[in-house]
Amino acid sequence: MGTKSIHTAVILARGLGTRMRAAAEGTELREGQAEAAARGTKGMIDVGRPFLDHVISAVADAGIGRICLVIGPEHHEIRDYYSRIETRRTTIGFAVQQEPLGTGDAVLAAAGAVGDEPFVVLNSDNYYPASALRLLQGMSGCGLVGFDQRSLVERGNIPAERVRSFALLQVSPSGHLESIVEKPAPDVAARLGPDALVSMNCYRFTHAIVPYLRSLAPSSRGEYELTDAVRAAVASGEPFDVARSTDGVLDLSTRNDIAGVEAALRGSEVQL
Repeated sequence: MGTKSIHTAVILARGLGTRMRAAAEGTELREGQAEAAARGTKGMIDVGRPFLDHVISAVADAGIGRICLVIGPEHHEIRDYYSRIETRRTTIGFAVQQEPLGTGDAVLAAAGAVGDEPFVVLNSDNYYPASALRLLQGMSGCGLVGFDQRSLVERGNIPAERVRSFALLQVSPSGHLESIVEKPAPDVAARLGPDALVSMNCYRFTHAIVPYLRSLAPSSRGEYELTDAVRAAVASGEPFDVARSTDGVLDLSTRNDIAGVEAALRGSEVQL
């Protein structure tokens, strides 16, 4: 099967922002930043301009011009902003996830808007460099980017202790995903080793993922998890390519992240 270019990115902006809403002692934010943090709308936090602008601009740099933002029915701020902003490289639409029922349910909410074309799925609170996103363009089917642990610390804003809580990937010698180990225990992480790649929810999907999304059962958290759909697809024989990246990723999870993210993006050109 030959490669097929991706034209659509599904960006998950429906999350509750629980960690962002939590006050952080000693963290000083500007007025607009504090209000957006209190609402939990991480993508709209002002880091020179809304963080989500930077995310979308990097997606456009990777040659992906159709953006589908998955939002909740209450997210008028996001809808209003992106409905009125002028864009030249992108078209921005919306899919509504009625309830915050997890990442798998969020992607399923966008399935109708995506259609039969391949698409990428990204978090709205992570800034992925265009060079990492371009790795997904070279795939022929489903896949994801696996990020080098050291690079996430040294080239991004993510402290080592946070990286250790992320999902690790087990990859076959042929470069295909074998399993995803979420929140690995210390002994498991030690067994997988420092060279095990990290999942930052940077996926390429074809329409083949949809049946697995529809058949999801709630996880122990009561949510429909995208990771569970990926596991089910892999177990059924659906190949997932893993592309290794040594890029850093900017993670905007808590109020303590805002100043560092703003500094890292200062001077970055945004073109939507």
